[in-house]
Amino acid sequence: MKSLFEDESFSFETLRTACFAAYGGADLGEVIVTARAIADGDEDAWYRRWRATAARVHEQGDKALAAGQRVGAREALLRASNYYRTAEFYLRDDPFRDDRAKELAGLARSTFATAAAHLDTPVERVAIPYGDTTLPGCLFLADDSGAPRPTIVFTSGFDSILEEAYFAVAASVLRRGYHCLAYDGPGQGAALREQRLFFRPDWEAVVTPVLDYALTRPEVDPDRVVLYGYSFGGHLVPRAAAFEHRAAALVLDGGIYSYFDATTRPLPPWLLQWTLDGRDDDAERVLRMAMTGSTSLRWALRNGVWTFGADSIADYVRHSRAYTLDGVVDRITTPALIFDPEDDAFFKGEPARLHQALRAPSTLITLPAADGLGEHCAYGGRSTLHQHMYDWLDQTL
Repeated sequence: MKSLFEDESFSFETLRTACFAAYGGADLGEVIVTARAIADGDEDAWYRRWRATAARVHEQGDKALAAGQRVGAREALLRASNYYRTAEFYLRDDPFRDDRAKELAGLARSTFATAAAHLDTPVERVAIPYGDTTLPGCLFLADDSGAPRPTIVFTSGFDSILEEAYFAVAASVLRRGYHCLAYDGPGQGAALREQRLFFRPDWEAVVTPVLDYALTRPEVDPDRVVLYGYSFGGHLVPRAAAFEHRAAALVLDGGIYSYFDATTRPLPPWLLQWTLDGRDDDAERVLRMAMTGSTSLRWALRNGVWTFGADSIADYVRHSRAYTLDGVVDRITTPALIFDPEDDAFFKGEPARLHQALRAPSTLITLPAADGLGEHCAYGGRSTLHQHMYDWLDQTL
């Protein structure tokens, strides 16, 4: 689904930003005029133009807040948060040291926090105990009654941040009387940037303490907890569910049986073998040549090195070998809903593979491109995806 750019990655990320308009994360005109000023593949222009749009909308929100216009401030600041996230997306050379990346990540968090304080439903920032530290979380409540309600526990993906959870699912949750607990796990958002916690394949070590925390909350109905996996979370959640059985249902927003297979499938077999054999100099030379011609590949490999805590591109590929459900998929007993976008550019075939491998009851919903649902995570049709999701949850819970 081409969206304002010929560059596949720029097109997709623009669609991702724009699709959150349904939940207050964008205005279409702002997206169009920003994209129109960016040349295909120009990552520096992407940063500058999206940052400028975010700053302008941020200023509108601050002025509205100063004038006591709570709703206008909230709406502008929600959009600014999404635009700051978008502006930071391609800054992957050294995000721990890049002042631009650090500034934008902080602004995405702070503008969202200010906006959230003015939502019509309660929002609580929480710290979830995890080993000898905590994970940042956000509890979105449908009301302040304290009554237990079904609750979505949201696990995000390869490049998501906690704040994106509001647009991706929490806003739809609140409209239907559910609660939502979202968190940044290792490799994600503030847990990565501030604590340098990297992705780990044994995600049950993350989900179990998150559920431990959720079940201490009187607002959470312990019999109606749903684990939701968004993008790469569609692999992390079923991995955790092989060992953690307290959830009533799984929703996999793009189920992934083997992250390793999906991400290495485009590589020539000889190049993959060089990488696995430790011929790093040879493998990296070829991979870097390929990266110069592909924005998507360049970003994915740089983001993988960063979020996995790898020493090099080849080391990241080797790290990813552990991200498969081989040997554990038959331990999953929780009913699952799996979405399968028809034209998924990243994980095509993986949702059906997972559906076929599960022994637990599972429902596979194909999302057709002809209905605008074919992109990864059904960007372009999130409202329709949510309708399918709640129809299934109403029956399953």
